[in-house]
Amino acid sequence: MQRLDGRESLSRLIGKKRKRTLSSPLSLLLQSKSKPNPKEEEEKEAEVEAPSTSNDGKIKGNDDPVWVSCPVCGSSIRGTDHMVNSHLDICLTRGAKKKLTQRTLLQLKFCPISASKTSAGVLDNTRAAIREGELVGGKEISDSEMTIERILSENNEKIEHASGAQDVSKLTKCIDVQMEIKTVENTANENIVPQSTMVPKVDTFGVEDSKVLAAFETFIVGRKFHDNIQLQQGCQLFLSRDPQNAKDKHAIKVLSTDLGAGNMLGYLPRELAKFLSPLMDNHHLKCEGSVISISEHPLDPVPIQLVCEKMVASGKGEHDGQQNFEFLWENVKRVTEYGKLNPPSMTKYQQNFCLMIEEVVNNHTHLFTSEEKLLLGSFDSLSNNAQRLFVRIYTRKGPWFRMSNISYPEISDLQTTSEELRLAGYICSFNCSEDVVKYNIKEVLEVLNVFEMREISNSILSKKGVNLTRRQELIDALFSAYEDETCQLLPKMILERAGTCIKISSAADILFWRVQRLFFLNGEQDFSAFLLSDLGLIKFPQYNCAIVHPIFQYRSDLLEYEESVEVAQIMDESLDENNLEKVMRCINVSHEHIQTSFREAAQSSKCGSPPAFFSRFSASWVYSKVLSLGVSVFERERRYEDAIRLLKDLLSQITRDSRRGYWTLRLSIDLEHINRVNESLAIAEEGVLDPCVRAGSKLALQRRVLRLAKPPRRWKTPSYANSVKRTIKEVSVRGRPLTSEIGAKSLFYGFNDELCGVEQLALQYYAGDGGGWNGVHSESGIWMTIFGILMWDVIFADVPDVFRSRFQMAPLDFLTDDFYITRRNLIELHLQKIQKGKAGEILIASWDSHVGTACHGVNWDRHSLSDLRAVVSCIGGSCLASLCRHLALDYRSWCSGMPDLLLWRFHGGDGDAGRAKLVEVKGPRDRLSEQQRAWMLILMDCGFDVEVCKVGSP
Repeated sequence: MQRLDGRESLSRLIGKKRKRTLSSPLSLLLQSKSKPNPKEEEEKEAEVEAPSTSNDGKIKGNDDPVWVSCPVCGSSIRGTDHMVNSHLDICLTRGAKKKLTQRTLLQLKFCPISASKTSAGVLDNTRAAIREGELVGGKEISDSEMTIERILSENNEKIEHASGAQDVSKLTKCIDVQMEIKTVENTANENIVPQSTMVPKVDTFGVEDSKVLAAFETFIVGRKFHDNIQLQQGCQLFLSRDPQNAKDKHAIKVLSTDLGAGNMLGYLPRELAKFLSPLMDNHHLKCEGSVISISEHPLDPVPIQLVCEKMVASGKGEHDGQQNFEFLWENVKRVTEYGKLNPPSMTKYQQNFCLMIEEVVNNHTHLFTSEEKLLLGSFDSLSNNAQRLFVRIYTRKGPWFRMSNISYPEISDLQTTSEELRLAGYICSFNCSEDVVKYNIKEVLEVLNVFEMREISNSILSKKGVNLTRRQELIDALFSAYEDETCQLLPKMILERAGTCIKISSAADILFWRVQRLFFLNGEQDFSAFLLSDLGLIKFPQYNCAIVHPIFQYRSDLLEYEESVEVAQIMDESLDENNLEKVMRCINVSHEHIQTSFREAAQSSKCGSPPAFFSRFSASWVYSKVLSLGVSVFERERRYEDAIRLLKDLLSQITRDSRRGYWTLRLSIDLEHINRVNESLAIAEEGVLDPCVRAGSKLALQRRVLRLAKPPRRWKTPSYANSVKRTIKEVSVRGRPLTSEIGAKSLFYGFNDELCGVEQLALQYYAGDGGGWNGVHSESGIWMTIFGILMWDVIFADVPDVFRSRFQMAPLDFLTDDFYITRRNLIELHLQKIQKGKAGEILIASWDSHVGTACHGVNWDRHSLSDLRAVVSCIGGSCLASLCRHLALDYRSWCSGMPDLLLWRFHGGDGDAGRAKLVEVKGPRDRLSEQQRAWMLILMDCGFDVEVCKVGSP
């Protein structure tokens, strides 16, 4: 099936398809849903499998009339004797958070308020007291919980560059206050660290009085033992800096003197190394120590004791050096104190998952019901094993997982762990003794291997002469037999072989999909972004997140957005299945919503409305994408009347959108298809005057007007006629073709007698007889890279609401008009520097500061700094500034369609500015697209040397 216009854009919006839809697809497509009242929606209960609270403080659910709160961990459990006893056994086995008495347990006077809510009151009082008279760096302290890793990462750059006493004081106060908040939270929650992992208080002997500064305890993390290393208690250690570490320039290795100097045992925690490493580098601090105890699990952190000794006095600038030393040493003590309350017992992916939940709850708390908050809040009270198991299976495909196949080295006692998750409502489970009718038998079949399915097939299908070997064929055949009820024993046979299986509960699945979408704000990123960042495979840029407006003002807005994404996913899947009936239902649902939502928008006006670029997070924006794809479907089916109806509705309802150019052009073309030429011409003329119609779409409409507006339809020639009809310089290159098949890529023998494409053949021509040019075949790539590097400080400038997640590669308004409007003064000042010839300096400085950091459109590996410097120098400041202005004004419209080749050359010595040329290469059967033609005309207006190179046969 041919690729439809708009399909790729819709697929990017959907991103990685969710494992289950949020509601029944058929009910969603067949029913017309009206928008709920925002105020009423805030009071509604969530449609998840979570308990609700009754008037007497107890918690109740649908299946069981009584729910209670556990006095140990505060989570909700069903109030049956079996459930209560089992849950209490698990909680007491892993260590209670409260001191319980026999009377407490026997009376079962469960507290309806969770520990997190209890601690919230203490925190509110503490924070209020702190904020009464203190500001940190001119800003109020955030109400959100801040882990030490977040505190240090946010102050990292300031710590490294702090020089004055005032800066040091502010940073110290900031960390003091943040540490105090975290300490109060831990105290309020009564988190008792097991004795085996507790770290005693730092024993400081004084900085001025002795070279020996302190004996303190920390951990070895990131352990990578060799098989021949037997770590023992009391083993002597020493530290060594690892500044070349690709993941952390502050890394400090822990080595053993007893086991040989070459045997590395691991690293110090990243948070501690951030402050200790500059002390070792600049102040010659020497640290030695020993192992305190051996952890039960080989991957767990190892408690160690270190003694630090200051070998020499501070160097140059003794006062500043001593001040900097004291600042760093105080922070070493603070980090160690924090480690006492928060030992690094969590795995990294577990920490990341908890961090994702924390940030979403803090930033979007108004979007969750009380039941959803209860389920999210109870995750923190789960044991480490339970949290790890949940994250592991949540990030896998599923939905069902066999307990016999689950094995992770960091998770022990899977049976107890899975039971804990089941009681908390995070997973569902079944075994061979249960009724299979309750489950989707096709999903259960997925957990069996081919051998097991073949064994069942031979038992029930061999009599019919069916002999299948492929996995999908076996699944389809067994499921068909189940539906036909030809074998009554089939469900039992499947369950016996599957054994005990678990899956994420529908309540948790829906809720955490919502959390993930709110955290990343797109469908393309998922939890793996944390892993890519932690491994150093992707380095995200640094920016400030200044949140002023909520993206979703009401919960109803979020639910509508989620439903629209679900419709988009159904549309995408239906096209894959070639299910035209379901595609039409998706189009009808989207069309109805678009009409309803804009009628309501016209009747109501909101004051203090959020930024315009937030519209991409609205249901209407998603439905408009579905309708754009629907237009392509109708055109493919030659249903032009239906396509025209959709296009007219889109243009009448959505008055500000970059897609109006595409819609107007398609409307004009479809009208001509059904011989309504006068109307087609009128639509084209209106489109030319539309400020939202730009780039290739505008040029295409102008050319349509010139073609259709001939007497007697129109007597007056449009003012833009001469500009559109301008001639673009052409050159011809003759080559020896390998093949001339229609539809196949043109291949030629190059000037070196090797096979190549038309672009490589053109590069060879320009390098030789064409003028001795250097060049690359980059299309738009090199220009997007140059723009991103030159405009880096503008792209990542401090602007409210454009940065909401730590994993963004561009601001949220980057592809909208708001990008230029919001930063107009900053952009113009920056372009003035480029126009005055400072682009080379900006390029070098930005490259050195940000090389390897992810940014939208920037490819660090494809082009070297020397090539980019040469290009910038040859283009010249005036042309480069004009090009950057076009991209800043409308990046979305101009980010594609640039000429294939960028050529440059120098005529004289180092002082020669050089020349640059841009070339669009066309094979024997190719022609310029409207977007490419628009770019060529714009580049000519900016002063570039451009031409079209036509490659043909002799």
